[in-house]
Amino acid sequence: MRNKLKLFLILFSLLLGGMEVVRRVQTLTSPDIQIPGLAAYAVLFLLCVISSVGAGFFVRAWLRWLLAILFAGAAWLVDGYQWVVGDFMAYDGFVTMTQSAGDLGSAFDQQAAIMLMAAGKAALLLFGIGLRPTLPIPWSGRIAKMGSIPIIALLILLLYVRGGEGASGLPSSHSGLSFSILQGYELIRYPDGERKSVTLAKNGAKPPGDIILIIDESIAGAYLDINDSNGVHSGLKRPSPSVPIHNFGLAASITHCSVGSNVSLRYGGTRSNYLEIARSGPSIWSYARTAGLETVYIDAQRTGGAYQNQMNDTERQGIDHWDQFDKVAIVDRDQAVAERLTRYLSDGRAQFILINKVGAHFPVNDKFPDSHARYRPMLERDQYADVTDMAAPDELYGRAGNWVLYRNSYRNTLSWNVGAFFDHLFDQATLDGATIIYTADHGQHLHEQPDSGAATHCTPNPEIEEGVVPLVVIDGSGNGDRGWEQAAKARHNGTSHYQIFPTLLSLMGYEEEAIKAIYGPDLLSPEADPFTFNMRYNARLGSSPIWKHIPVDDIARPPPSDYGNAARAAAP
Repeated sequence: MRNKLKLFLILFSLLLGGMEVVRRVQTLTSPDIQIPGLAAYAVLFLLCVISSVGAGFFVRAWLRWLLAILFAGAAWLVDGYQWVVGDFMAYDGFVTMTQSAGDLGSAFDQQAAIMLMAAGKAALLLFGIGLRPTLPIPWSGRIAKMGSIPIIALLILLLYVRGGEGASGLPSSHSGLSFSILQGYELIRYPDGERKSVTLAKNGAKPPGDIILIIDESIAGAYLDINDSNGVHSGLKRPSPSVPIHNFGLAASITHCSVGSNVSLRYGGTRSNYLEIARSGPSIWSYARTAGLETVYIDAQRTGGAYQNQMNDTERQGIDHWDQFDKVAIVDRDQAVAERLTRYLSDGRAQFILINKVGAHFPVNDKFPDSHARYRPMLERDQYADVTDMAAPDELYGRAGNWVLYRNSYRNTLSWNVGAFFDHLFDQATLDGATIIYTADHGQHLHEQPDSGAATHCTPNPEIEEGVVPLVVIDGSGNGDRGWEQAAKARHNGTSHYQIFPTLLSLMGYEEEAIKAIYGPDLLSPEADPFTFNMRYNARLGSSPIWKHIPVDDIARPPPSDYGNAARAAAP
């Protein structure tokens, strides 16, 4: 009787993942039914079912429960991700998720219902495999047991050969466990070694003053007034002869997820060498210190000294001043950043300052005060006041009416965390001598055209808007002959994140040809950028990055039909 119960629990757990099977079958069929691909998937799925059942018939309790825990844990992680995102988890997405493990608690807090459902499904599998089988084991159970571990090894080998591709629609226990083992192999095969020291030659020029890189969070470049007539007040349109503002327009991000973009903005690299540079190259902090600058990191997203975006103790040693805002409400943190930056700009020290703002990551319900609730109708307030990120996008689930509410709350967030931020900075700070580069980690797909889905970025098959960000240079250095104005006009809507790191090094006084040889052209270069972002930043196991081109004319623009005339009248 216990064997029947075990079989029921295992198969029922697999049945609860039926929607992923249906979607996978749909991708493998067409008017010309692709029999070979569908048959291969069916065979592989059946083998995974046999492996799951066989794992439950090991007599040794320690081995049976070990497999049960591994299968259930993997299923929980993969199902939780897939049910939240609404799409398959690829190996690239798995690596990105584990690299963001520090956010798991926040993710569970905000996705509790979905994560609990995934945990319930995993629990069925856990006890289905872990319960002691009744002896003697039937012949079918003995055969399944013999194939259980070899089938796992076969799947791992298959995914390795295919660069991590091919697990979509398979039981989440097996895809998750295989991904974990492959990532473990990579960590052993390519351990984080000692980073290279700075070897670039200096040109003798001393940095004219503070150099600041502001990395905003989840900013759709087209939703700012500097890039669209229907955009939100950004604080960046004000004419200022003493501190010119050079708008490079819409730029291509490195990738459409926070981790990859932030890593490459801190370590640099071109489209061809970014992975190797991220693994072993000097950080921007090392370059700044070698150039004689103090290093400052202002992080408005995390508290308590927590790291994010793959920072670690080694990188932390290169940062002289580390600022977070433990006691500041999330809605006020970007204003606190403006205040802190104002103090650094007036302290008389030459510094490189990197900032991660709160910006406009979902949930956007409560990232602005009532005074900036100008765009209506909007999402319900007082829902996520203590959440920086990682919440579900307000249970939108593709409903067009809800996306109108979301876009208006997003606009209100921009007016506060971008517009009011720069208003504060320009009104209070002494920008003489400073050069500020402003961008965001990635863009946002805000579903301007009715379509399915509830995600805004970091999706397995991204829309072009996920890789479109603003890019602005604020030049208080007094070095007007650098050519910012000419470059901003010539390369308007045609630059990318990849040009920021070499620009920073140039500002620090490193020799331009040496910079270009390793890190590519900077923002002043006349060379055309491919204007692509990386859909597969974690290109692993021999797989290659996937570059998505951004046709500028196809970028969705903010629809004014979302809100009434009162919103425009209330804008600064």
